[in-house]
Amino acid sequence: MWQPTDADPVARASIEAWRREEGLPNVLEPLALDASASAWPVESADAIVCINMIHISPWEACQGLMRGAARVLSPGAPLILYGAYVIEGRPTAPSNLAFDASLRERNPAWGVRELGAVTAEARAHGLEFDRVIDMPSNNFTVVFRQRGG
Repeated sequence: MWQPTDADPVARASIEAWRREEGLPNVLEPLALDASASAWPVESADAIVCINMIHISPWEACQGLMRGAARVLSPGAPLILYGAYVIEGRPTAPSNLAFDASLRERNPAWGVRELGAVTAEARAHGLEFDRVIDMPSNNFTVVFRQRGG
């Protein structure tokens, strides 16, 4: 079962329209969730998949995601992030640098994050770095796991 969430009511309406159109029995009605909030409408999860949020939100959303993931994931369960990151020791694609500038122009609190900072935040909340996977278009899948698994 998948429980989609989004802070944006327009995004939730879109998710719901696709869910109904496709008749997906394993996808639940989307819930409102602000990752930075202290309370989430989800109490437990076998995994969390977060796509393209870390860079298009203030840093507080990343901090809240890590707090919330640590609270709802069982030991060993994954937090899976997808998006653009700057990774120390690896060249950053010019397209990601331009994307970062574009994001910061739209909102100074946004931007392509350094994976080291994201990893430190995860670790501070009991999530351990598992791996990073190169993806198309200079994106990455980053996997953290709840300690104890």
